[in-house]
This record gives sequence, structure tokens and C-alpha cells, in this order.
Amino acid sequence: MSGRHYDVLIVGAGSMGMSAGYYLAREGVRTLLIDAFDPPHESGSHHGEPRLIRHAYTGGPVYIELALAADRLWQELEAAAEEKLLERSGVLNMADPALRAFDRRIADAEAAGVMIEHLSAAEVGRRWPGIRLPDDYEGMYEPDAGYLYSERCVAAYKRLALAEGAELLSHTPVIRLEATGAGVAAHTHQGAYYADRLIVTAGAWFPALEPFVSLPIRPVRKTVGWFASREPLFEAGQFPGFTLASELGGFYGFPSIAGAGVKIGRHDGGLPWEPGQEVKPFGSQPEDEGDLRRALDAYMPLAAGKLNRGAVCKYELTPDRDFIIDRHPAYPHVWLAGGFSGHGFKFASVVGRLLADWIVRDDPGFDVRMFSASRFAAIRNG
Repeated sequence: MSGRHYDVLIVGAGSMGMSAGYYLAREGVRTLLIDAFDPPHESGSHHGEPRLIRHAYTGGPVYIELALAADRLWQELEAAAEEKLLERSGVLNMADPALRAFDRRIADAEAAGVMIEHLSAAEVGRRWPGIRLPDDYEGMYEPDAGYLYSERCVAAYKRLALAEGAELLSHTPVIRLEATGAGVAAHTHQGAYYADRLIVTAGAWFPALEPFVSLPIRPVRKTVGWFASREPLFEAGQFPGFTLASELGGFYGFPSIAGAGVKIGRHDGGLPWEPGQEVKPFGSQPEDEGDLRRALDAYMPLAAGKLNRGAVCKYELTPDRDFIIDRHPAYPHVWLAGGFSGHGFKFASVVGRLLADWIVRDDPGFDVRMFSASRFAAIRNG
């Protein structure tokens, strides 16, 4: 295969890349996906399903428009894959109003037709008796939100992309990328692969691709845990997905699915990590379990049983926590999608689709100016 020429190369075949590969292949575009591992795998941001999908979103109407479009595409993927990928569990957002107010998010959501319930702490406790919030906390419940089985989603896109004619080169790290006015090349230990256009969706490995692309993306090691919980208070079908903004930090989680226990992760914090470094296993740091257990003890004590399982995943953070979806500043036939900052998986369907549309129709179909890489020029120029 080495040396073959394609219409599009995709470097990084995780959630965003695999989605883009499917939508391109479906358009008849000769597409090669290259990944250092074999997706779905434990080294990407899609590891350790599930992932929340919400529609009432911080960040304004653009995020909400993308979230609603992503939801429709996930439903289409379910139908095409003939597999359950999305659960409508509802999502309960809880917050100390001194740290995070819901007013703007509710207004934007209602303007977009998203169903929202604004709840007091007492109302939250009555609806879900396993939750104990301070009296001044607030809740915002989205009944149509839920969670995605992330690894199933990536596997479904992979299966369908290959069926549409895409090719996948797994276990093949890209050593170097280059571009000229005539095309692009990805150099690997197996040789070079060429194309007219390139999509880079390298996740936490963006720093390894410098100097071809230099973006302020900071990889961070994150942990999640599954804790034994009182059934049926927290079981799937009874308990929603959730987010929590508290004095202990920002957290997110899921009901106990098939008896696995409540899954909880911390959205802020984390340890710096660099491509090529060993990722320390869950439990190697006291805060791996400690931070998660403290949040459960404080707000969901009946879900703070023994640790059933712990896992490590990665965030790729931008300075403002918004995504980067843009053309390369020097090469207009190169597209960049990264820095999804721990809240991007729900958008993988629509990001892949808009990248494909951008290449095929020269129009992403959405206003993506807020995700421009150029907003960080001042940081790069220091």
C-alpha cells in the first residue's frame, strides 16, 4: 500500500477521524485513515464508555446547533449500524450558583427549542432521592439528553467506513507530515502515503506533529471510577446522567449500567502528559480515587461504595476550552480538528460530517468561526 495516492488522508482515526472517514467514503472519496493504534482502543479520548450527550450548552447557540445536529446524526448511525448507541437517560446538571449560573444556558436552549426543567435543590432531592444538594444549589434537567456508548460508536463508524470503501492503516504512527501546493504526504515506518488533501484529528498526539502544525493543545491525564451504589436509586432507567459544579470541583457521571456502579469523573484538574510518556495507571496518584470519592460522599453518599473499577483517559485542552476546527494557516488543503477539551465526543458525528462537507462541497454547513485556530495567534507569537 505504501506510496499509493488517495483523495484524502486522515491522520488519527479515533472518534472525529473515523466519523469523517465514513462520511467521505460515503461520498465516494478515496480515503485512507492512519492511526497509531487500532480504534476503538484504550489510548484515545473515546475510551471507557459511555459519554454524555447534552443539548443545552455553555458557549452559546453555535454549540447548541451542533449538538442538535450531532444527535440527529447519531440516530442515523444507529439505524445504519442496526445497533443501540444512544440512551435517552436524561441529564441533570447541578451547580452552586455562585460558581455556575444556568440562566444564559436556559435562555439559549429554550430559544433553540430544547426542553429544559429548572429545579431547586429540594426538587432535585425529591426526584432523585440518592442526591443530596446544599439548599442553595440549582438543577437544570434535560429529559431528551442522555449518553452514548462511545466505543460502540467508533466501532460502528469503522465498520461502515470500511464497507463504503475507506481504507484503515492501524498500528502505524505517523512520523512526519508534509504539504506542498500539490498535495500532502504522511511518512511512517512503513513508507509514505500521499493525497490531495489531509485531515488531522490526532487528539492528544497533536504536539507530536510539530512543527508541521503548532497548536496550543495541552494533553492531560484524567481518571474515572465506577463505584458500588444503592440499587435501584442509581440504576440505569431510574437515574440520569449528570454534571456537577461544586466547591470540590467539576464532575460528570452516569447511572449504574448493568450493575457496573455509578461512573464519575472529574472535569477539571488532571496531570500533564506528553505523547510518548507512560500513562500512569489508575490508583498511582491518591487523587485518582480520592477526588471522585469526596464528591460522591458529599453529594451522592449512597453511591460512594467500594471502587469497582478505575480507568485512565486523556483530555486535549485548549486555553479557552473551545474546539479547534479550521484549515491549516499555511496549507488550505489541510484541515485541523482537535482540542476537544473533554467535552467533544458528543459532537464527533457532526464534526466528521462537517469536515467531509467542507472538503467535498467547500462548505462545512455551520458557522465554525469561533473554532478558528487563528484565535490563538497571540499565544503562539508570545
